[in-house]
Amino acid sequence: MDLAWKAEGACRWVDPELFFPISDVDADPAKRVCAACGVRDRCLEHALATREADGIWGGLTPTERRAMAAASRSALTA
Repeated sequence: MDLAWKAEGACRWVDPELFFPISDVDADPAKRVCAACGVRDRCLEHALATREADGIWGGLTPTERRAMAAASRSALTA
């Protein structure tokens, strides 16, 4: 899996701890970084493909990614 896109992430200059908030309620600072990121979509694709269980990836919390994946699965079976 090619992860070269990570070198262009807006998060590369930010403390990684920011992307692992204690709860979804505390995710806004990380989401603001992601909102301005040029590789946000690739990051989210990676998180969904690898089923990242923790952290903010592509601007989404684990809860939001699980909901997205579930909706995608439901659409495939409908």
